[in-house]
Amino acid sequence: MTTTTATLLSIACGYLCGSVPFGYLAGRLKGIDIRQHGSGNIGATNAIRVLGKGVGIPVFILDMLKGWLPVWLAAGWIAQTGAAPEMISVGKVLTGFAAVIGHMFTFWLGFKGGKGIATTGGVLLGISLAGMIGGWIGFLTFLFAFRYVSLGSLAAAVGVPTAMAVQMWREGRWDFVLLGFGIVVMILAFVRHRSNIQRLIAGTESKAFTKKKPQP
Repeated sequence: MTTTTATLLSIACGYLCGSVPFGYLAGRLKGIDIRQHGSGNIGATNAIRVLGKGVGIPVFILDMLKGWLPVWLAAGWIAQTGAAPEMISVGKVLTGFAAVIGHMFTFWLGFKGGKGIATTGGVLLGISLAGMIGGWIGFLTFLFAFRYVSLGSLAAAVGVPTAMAVQMWREGRWDFVLLGFGIVVMILAFVRHRSNIQRLIAGTESKAFTKKKPQP
């Protein structure tokens, strides 16, 4: 197998893994179409909101794993072809990007999917620990400060390329392929959160950690 073949197979694997709609499938097991409830999103946040933590947290973990697994496989497949470390890095980034795209635009659901935050976290676990840590710091800081999951997700999207850039600057070694991945994912996150941004501006976005008022 050539490096090009291994890379293309890895990208295809990334998209297929990322496209598995775990949130939607979990809802179906409960007899619910999650797209018709909550925010209408198939991601882990809406799964927790609609199906509860007992189902939503496993969905979150699975959404992360479908980002990490193809990146891990890509590293092994491409390395076996004798590729240079730079080509392995490129293959991992392209595979991770394909997994995120697969989650956001899954062909199983008419190319309409989730927002890719958990899947991006899984990808980062496989290619950039600094980026993942930066994302988590941004997410948790803004989530607990303002209690908006969407705002935390946007902060995480900014934190990923920021942390990558800081690490590269400190090491004096710039990986523009990896940094480009972080920037593209950040842009995609903002695009996918357009409706959330509009609700945040309007003051109608739902907050986390708030109990629902009992129905009269």
